[in-house]
Amino acid sequence: MKFTKTLIAVAILSLTPSAFAADAVATVNGKPIKQSIYDVITKDIAASGQKVDDNAKNAIINELVSSELVYQEAQKLGLDKQPEFVVREELGRRKLLTSVFLQDYVKKNPVSDADIRAAYEQYKKAYGDKEYSARHILVKTEAEAKDIITQLNKGGDFAKIAKEKSIDPGSKDKGGDLGWFSPASMVKPFSDVAANMQKGTVSASPVQTQFGWHVIKLVDTRPAQPLAYEKVKEGLQRNLQQRNLEKLMSDLRSKAKIEIAK
Repeated sequence: MKFTKTLIAVAILSLTPSAFAADAVATVNGKPIKQSIYDVITKDIAASGQKVDDNAKNAIINELVSSELVYQEAQKLGLDKQPEFVVREELGRRKLLTSVFLQDYVKKNPVSDADIRAAYEQYKKAYGDKEYSARHILVKTEAEAKDIITQLNKGGDFAKIAKEKSIDPGSKDKGGDLGWFSPASMVKPFSDVAANMQKGTVSASPVQTQFGWHVIKLVDTRPAQPLAYEKVKEGLQRNLQQRNLEKLMSDLRSKAKIEIAK
């Protein structure tokens, strides 16, 4: 929620204290706007890093008043009784309750530092002991890839052909340059071939992946340089949390009796 410096005066500020319910921040046509609703909104704003000063507080109340006015009009028209609204209301409640449950589960089942350290060791192992610098030309058919290899063997310019014929939008304008990468970051057929090539050579035959047919040129190799623990710690923690949630869902499914209507 964003707040402007110039705020519209809040009508409820002119009401006498006797007009308020004990736990209300305002009343609209005699109906209270609960303090608890206001508290949740200010809590979320503070959690997002925004300052909840007097201007912000007045803006929140003003918005709640406006919302309540529209809410009351919608009720007068019976919109809250329409079948689709009732279904969407239930869906919203389900999503909110599910979100609260999962947040509570993560809080009660935190990922330990030891688990994150173990995941980091697995990351380094999967990263490998070498990094590779390569170029590639990606085309749709094996025949076209073979034709390109023939051109290269006759002295064709790899970068020029890549710009003309490669269908990889991320590298074609750079002459097929993929930069430095670890084998784990590439699809296996590609990394397997690159790892067994000599520097400066072009793959003897096209390499097929789910993306198409690749002609690879290995530019250079160097010792692996995996990211430091502190740089990947948060990402590893999120991955482990996600695995825990996936296991939770699997356990819930295994214990449940599920029947799907046909």
